Amino acid sequence: MNIHEYQAKDLLSQHGIAIPKGIPAMTVEEAVEGAKQLPGPLYVVKAQIHAGGRGKGSFKELGPDAKGGVRLAKSIEEVESHAKEMLGNTLVTVQTGDAGKEVNRLYVTDGVDIAKEYYLALLVDRASGEVAMVASTEGGMDIETVAHETPERITTITIDPAQGFMPHHGRAVAFALKLEGELNKQAQKVAKQLYEAFMAYDCAMLEINPLVETADGNLTVLDTKMSFDSNAMYRHKDVEALRDVTEEDAAEVEASEYDLAYITLDGNIGCMVNGAGLAMATMDIIKLNGAFPANFLDVGGGANKEKVTAAFKLILKDPAVEGILVNIFGGIMKCDIIAEGIVAAAKEVNIQVPLVVRLEGTNVEKGKEILANSGLAIVPADDLGDAARKIVAEVNKAK
Repeated sequence: MNIHEYQAKDLLSQHGIAIPKGIPAMTVEEAVEGAKQLPGPLYVVKAQIHAGGRGKGSFKELGPDAKGGVRLAKSIEEVESHAKEMLGNTLVTVQTGDAGKEVNRLYVTDGVDIAKEYYLALLVDRASGEVAMVASTEGGMDIETVAHETPERITTITIDPAQGFMPHHGRAVAFALKLEGELNKQAQKVAKQLYEAFMAYDCAMLEINPLVETADGNLTVLDTKMSFDSNAMYRHKDVEALRDVTEEDAAEVEASEYDLAYITLDGNIGCMVNGAGLAMATMDIIKLNGAFPANFLDVGGGANKEKVTAAFKLILKDPAVEGILVNIFGGIMKCDIIAEGIVAAAKEVNIQVPLVVRLEGTNVEKGKEILANSGLAIVPADDLGDAARKIVAEVNKAK
């Protein structure tokens, strides 16, 4: 789960981390009133979307020469002008793709006199089972670019969660950022605070880019991204309440309501599978047979009629879907129960595209008999390879 910059900064401030004063705004009027509450005379107006590269992005409606989604303003009037141009328009960045994201929220912050920019992030290192703290003197840049062009400027410090953050970790961060004196001490403190916030909120990623040294010799967080382990949100209802579903794929939001794992892809074959590994294998074999999956959809181990019906509806909402492949392995679930659910759901949804079903496992023969006697145009398949060949052939035949 992702949240907006202003929400992330609020969480960090609760851990004593220094951030510039800022006010979130949903309207032009709120942006203006927010700016009036800041010291000025320099303000920053930031578009709030779940994507990076905002400053270098462009608004579809304003043309490629217009300013991006992070703008300086030297007066309240400029804040108002920027807010009018941003709100309701579509910001396209390197991370949004060509579709872009509509800007519905702004963050108006106090301007900062920047002396130097740094990069600091925490990630889950799944290979080691530890937390990776990544530090670089090249703040303000895409870390991928730094990693490609000057990898020696990136330092990774791993932290064992069982041991926790130790003083030597802080010293390693300060050394990596080449900071001395008071700034060195501040860097150690900030690194510890960020680690504590990362662990406290069950973060998947916490990125500070840039962490800046101000002209008066202090370190402050100028921009941040936070994402969380969705499986841990039951422990953080306050964080879960920050979720902005308008920033997420509508189909994926709907899928979460039925406890379905769904991701929209750009192919033409809808997939309904139980188990993530089997779903990945299904998508691979569809591509091997010359077509492309339209989605990843795992109905889980406890699929019933309601979940199967919801899954069919989700798949069919995608206008690109020209056929559906159902691939179910009945282990805990019995194939005859799944077959009954598929038939009932198919009748309720009134599927108009080719449907191929491959069942395997407990009571598979009963399941196949139910499908054969359903009166529906369901094409049975013997195995996964057979299923993939048949759905591609059926789609090609229907064209």
